[in-house]
Amino acid sequence: MDAVVVDAGTKLLKSGFAVPDQPPSMVIPTQMKRVPADESLTDASLLENVIIDPVARGFIRDWDAMEDLLSHVLYTGLGWEIGNEGQILFTDPLATPKAGREQLVQLMFEKFNISGFFASEQAVLSLYAVGRISGCTVDIGHGKMDIASVIEGAVQHISSRRFEIGGLDLTNLFAQELRKSNPHVNFSISDVEKLKEQYACCAEDDAAYRGFQKACPEEQHTLPDGQVITIGREKYTVGEALFQPSILGLDAHGIVEQLVRCISTVSTENHRQLLENTVLCGGTASMTDRFQTEAAVSSSAIRPCLVKPPEYMPDNLASYSAWVGGAILAKVVFPQNQHVTKADYDENGPSVVHRKCF
Repeated sequence: MDAVVVDAGTKLLKSGFAVPDQPPSMVIPTQMKRVPADESLTDASLLENVIIDPVARGFIRDWDAMEDLLSHVLYTGLGWEIGNEGQILFTDPLATPKAGREQLVQLMFEKFNISGFFASEQAVLSLYAVGRISGCTVDIGHGKMDIASVIEGAVQHISSRRFEIGGLDLTNLFAQELRKSNPHVNFSISDVEKLKEQYACCAEDDAAYRGFQKACPEEQHTLPDGQVITIGREKYTVGEALFQPSILGLDAHGIVEQLVRCISTVSTENHRQLLENTVLCGGTASMTDRFQTEAAVSSSAIRPCLVKPPEYMPDNLASYSAWVGGAILAKVVFPQNQHVTKADYDENGPSVVHRKCF
């Protein structure tokens, strides 16, 4: 049985058996609903606040909920049998606390009785997915944005940065903009999320964005409840916020300049190798052209250059590149016994994860 690869994000959990040239077989919302123990309670007021987010800003925060979610994924979704559990590889967000790593490996061995465990950082895995072992990743998730540099398969933490901004913040920004132009419409956050996925885009450059703010064609959209709204310049604001964070009220540089500044902290002999092998991950499909436009006028003597995914890789690779990289790595570490075994865990405890995985 192939190892299972799990990439648990703030919004979506991606999982499946390690088949590198295929997308993950199971992609489900990470958010859960807690069902009351007393099913006779039907009063709406008693069912408030039952939405649970096991993962917040990229990190597992509710371990009981994550245990329930993984149980559903592994046994119901992927068909593991109790008493015959296999091996598992997790993708690890940038700057994951050591205690979090130890708690994860403890959960998997003690609650799920797995036969083998491995974890690797998402930046490394996203580069593996495009056939690189060195380079930079710009990963825009639902709850965070990571900029990381990787040399020979190792994250250079001194030149990597995590930002507490992600797709959720852009959704909230989009909601604010839509309410300004549609003041009499009641938007649900789920409606705005779908509208963002359908309409949000990037202007060609800053000048084009300013032009759209002055005059932009509008189109009408009918919400599921029948309300009709207009969408125009708002659709450009979402993408622009990544290049002009002041739109979000942040005093910070745009993502290209942030990348260049991160890389400036490593040895100059590595700048070209890093910047010319840049990978965009997460919700980045609409911003590739704008990223390259900004890269061409960045402050760096060496311009960031995006790596094109291999043709044999599945479409929309950026959305799950860390999972694909994990599937590639799983085909190496488990057959070669480089993973944490049950014997390793029993002898050394959860701290063994730092020695064998990072």
